[in-house]
Amino acid sequence: MKTRVARFPIEPIILNRWSSRALSGESITEHEFMLLIEAARWAQSSFNNQPWRFLYALRDTPDWQMFFDLMIPFNQEWAQRAAVLIVVVSHILFEYNGKPSRTHSFDTGAATQTLTLQGYAQGLVAHAIEGFDYEKAHKVLQIPDDYTVEAMIVVGKPGKKDLLSPELQAREEFTDRKETELILCRGCWSIDKKH
Repeated sequence: MKTRVARFPIEPIILNRWSSRALSGESITEHEFMLLIEAARWAQSSFNNQPWRFLYALRDTPDWQMFFDLMIPFNQEWAQRAAVLIVVVSHILFEYNGKPSRTHSFDTGAATQTLTLQGYAQGLVAHAIEGFDYEKAHKVLQIPDDYTVEAMIVVGKPGKKDLLSPELQAREEFTDRKETELILCRGCWSIDKKH
């Protein structure tokens, strides 16, 4: 597997966290799971609104199939060996005044990132996906109308690459990131529009 090289000396946990699809099929304990949620709980948010909510199903529990059935077949192929499936939801209104929040998705993304970093620190895979039925999730999970479904996170213990299909095995490596000049502008917008 290729290695990642940062242009500046950032923290290794940030550089080395990645979204593997190779999972072992083992369960994790409720305590291991709650460590992830505790990390997410401490994320920053506008006005400390904390709009994130996490709905989950542990492997081998009655709710598992309901969550699993939300995913597209491509993700079901590898996520069948997950320990936990999480649906990430955000409250679209500020709780202190009931007005629309422009940052609910941004804030919930921050909580998701702290969750995935905690997962990496615990030796777990925490892989966020968009390949699932958002409308079905909203309905079957009985999510209120003032909440929006943001993503799913597939959590599990790392497994062997050879458990994956040849197509997925080929993807099972570190991905690179865009160069700084493609994401950063000093002053006014100066990035080529095609990026």
